[in-house]
Amino acid sequence: MKREKTWQKLIAVADLEKGDATPVTFGRRELAVYDTRDGITVSFARCTHGAANLCDGYFDGIHIECPLHQGLFDARTGAAKAAPARVALKMIEARVEDGMVQIFI
Repeated sequence: MKREKTWQKLIAVADLEKGDATPVTFGRRELAVYDTRDGITVSFARCTHGAANLCDGYFDGIHIECPLHQGLFDARTGAAKAAPARVALKMIEARVEDGMVQIFI
C-alpha cells in the first residue's frame, strides 16, 4: 500500500539562520532550508557534483555556492548555474504554516 504525501513539520521559522542556508536532518535525509529573498525553499543538502554539504557554502540570498568546487545553484529553483555543477538540486515542496517550515512528502 502506497502512502499518500502529507505536509510534515520540518523546523520553526524562528530557528532558521536568517538570510542563509540552515542544515536540517529529516529522518535519514540531510536537507538545506534556504531563507531566500523570495521566501523559504528546501532542497537535499548535498551538491549534485561533489556531494559536499551546501549549507557550508556561500549564500547570497538567491544562489548557493558549493564549498568544495564552487558549483553554483539557484536556491529557489534548484537549477545548476555554474560549472562544475550540471545537475539541478532536488527541491522539496515547502510552505510556512503557523511559524513552521513544512515539507510535502
